[in-house]
Amino acid sequence: MGKAKQGKESLGPAQRRGRRKRVVHVFTEGLVTEPSYIDIIRACGEPADPVVTVEVRIANASAPGSQRKPLKLVEAAVGLMSDEQWAARKNGLAKEYWPQVWVLFDRDEHEGIETALKQAREGNVKVAFSHPCFEVWRLLHHKPVTGTFGGVCGQVTTRLPFARDPKDAANIKVVLPHQVTGRFREAKKRALQMNAEHGDHVALVKRDPYTNVHEFVEHGLGIVSY
Repeated sequence: MGKAKQGKESLGPAQRRGRRKRVVHVFTEGLVTEPSYIDIIRACGEPADPVVTVEVRIANASAPGSQRKPLKLVEAAVGLMSDEQWAARKNGLAKEYWPQVWVLFDRDEHEGIETALKQAREGNVKVAFSHPCFEVWRLLHHKPVTGTFGGVCGQVTTRLPFARDPKDAANIKVVLPHQVTGRFREAKKRALQMNAEHGDHVALVKRDPYTNVHEFVEHGLGIVSY
């Protein structure tokens, strides 16, 4: 399926190139981890509908760290979503092929998470949220996750089985194919079980651990397995 597109070309509205293609713009908090993961599953993933091409564009590939906080990411994503919806309407694009805009970010110790989530909902931007961090999703590819991490991402990272491998640990932020391929269905199942441990009354920002990255994979990228 090829690598996700990056750079300035990813920032503009999607052009209409027929009705069997959908564009998904992705804003990532991480500069390395999430983009490397996306590249792998796009290359290895099984599409839900083989006749529909999903073109992935990393919308903030060159953004500095100061622009990678949740609120900044969502603000940029809402602006892009507005442009994309206008272009889709103008071109008469069928709604099932309208572009999507996703933001992937973590709880960590960020401020304004609830505001970011609210702005995303109001702006038709979809969010893949992990608490305390994306590494929870990586860990679920290998084992069930129970208990709490106290909001500390480092405690998740140390539990990654490949963190003890000198080759993998040398650049732990990079997701490698053997760490995730062939494991999606189990990871999703474990994520659903883990998330279900939190009652509906618990605010999303307080659900530790939590992740819904599987929704991004299925509903954003249109992939059912990898």
